[in-house]
Amino acid sequence: IFRETLSKRGVRVITGLGKYFRQIDKNRNGFLSQAALKEALKVFHLEMPEGDFESLWLILDDSKSGKVEYGEFTHAIFGEMNEYRKAFLRKAYMKLDFNKTGSVPMVDVRKCYCAK
Repeated sequence: IFRETLSKRGVRVITGLGKYFRQIDKNRNGFLSQAALKEALKVFHLEMPEGDFESLWLILDDSKSGKVEYGEFTHAIFGEMNEYRKAFLRKAYMKLDFNKTGSVPMVDVRKCYCAK
């Protein structure tokens, strides 16, 4: 049901959640507590019964660490990327990796990308 609700509300909700998660991640570690996730879902009108939230949390926090990473959250909601998107991402990465080192420093990203 949660996945269906998100798919109906679209990309704006997911990107909004991403921004919100970054804002409330005070120590910038990329993780959210159970209480923080519950609050975020409430802010975006994605409340659910407590039992459903507990089930969602068990799926998201499969390592039982008491926290969830935003990337894990989006992966759990959207699943794997399809092959077309993976191929597109690989092409973009190959263009960014000028020196073919397998990593892309921010300086190289700035040469190819302008957020304006």
